[in-house]
Amino acid sequence: MPPVVEAQRQRRAALLLVLGASVWGLYWLPLREMNRLGIEGTWGVVFFNFCPLLVLLPLLMWKGVNLWARPGPALFIGAMTGVAMGAYSTAMVIAPVIRVTMEFYLTAVWSTIIGVLWLSEQIDLRRVATVIAGLFGLFLLIVGASGAADSAFGFGDVLALASGVLWAFGAAGMKRWPSENLLVTSFYQFLFAVLAGSIFAQALFPGTAPAPAQLLEVLPLAFVGSAMLLLPSIMVIFWASRVLFPGRVAILMMSEALVATISATLLLPEETMTLMQWTGAAIVLLACLLGS
Repeated sequence: MPPVVEAQRQRRAALLLVLGASVWGLYWLPLREMNRLGIEGTWGVVFFNFCPLLVLLPLLMWKGVNLWARPGPALFIGAMTGVAMGAYSTAMVIAPVIRVTMEFYLTAVWSTIIGVLWLSEQIDLRRVATVIAGLFGLFLLIVGASGAADSAFGFGDVLALASGVLWAFGAAGMKRWPSENLLVTSFYQFLFAVLAGSIFAQALFPGTAPAPAQLLEVLPLAFVGSAMLLLPSIMVIFWASRVLFPGRVAILMMSEALVATISATLLLPEETMTLMQWTGAAIVLLACLLGS
C-alpha cells in the first residue's frame, strides 16, 4: 500500500477509534440503570452483553460463517477482550466509575510493552511523549479523586487492572491477525463477556439471578444500549485495532476515560470532580490528540 494511502487509512482509523471508544464512556449508564430497575449485582453485565449475540448469531448463520473453521486467532482475541469486558463491567458495578475507568487505561503501558515485544512496534519520541502525557493525566484523575473514589483499594480495582492487561493482549492479537472476520471475533468477544460476567455474578452475588419478568422489563434498555450502540462501537474498535499498533490504540481509546469521567461527574453526585481531576482529564484529551 502506498505510504500516502496508508497514512490516510491510519488517520481514518484513529478518528473512528476515538469516536467508537467515546461511546464506551457511557457504558456505565445502562448498567447502573438496570441495577436501579432491580437487576442485582453484575447480572446486568451478563444480560447487557448477551443481547448483541441475538443479532450476531443469526447474522453469522445467514452469511454461512462457520465459527469453528479456523477458531484459533479469533478465539484468542475474543477470549482476551471478552473476559476483559466482563471484568471491566463488573468493576464498574462494584467500584467507583471514574477510578475503574482510569485503572483500565493503564492498558496504554501494557499495550506498548506487548507491541514492542510481540509485534516489533517501533517507539519514537512522539509515542513516548503521548504515553507519558496520557498516564500523567490518568494519575491526576486518580489521586485527585474525592468522596466515593477515595475508598480503599479492593477487588473492583483488581478487576479493572486485570481487564486492562487482558484487553492489551486482545488488541495485539487484532493487529497480529488482521484478516480475522470481524463478526466472528465480535461474537466470541460478547460470548466470553457473558461467560465471565456469569462467573463473577455467581461468585459475588449468589442467589440474585433475575426472574424472566425482570429481564423482559429491562430488555428494551439492554437491547438498544448494547446491540445498537455497543456492538457497532466494538466492531469499529476491532477494525481500527487491525490498522494501528496496540500502544496507539490504547492512547486513542482514552477518549472513553474522558467521556466516562465527565458523565459520571454530572450524573453521579458522589463522584464529583476536583480541579486536579479536570486538569488530568484535559491532559488525557491532549494525549488523544497527540496520538492521533
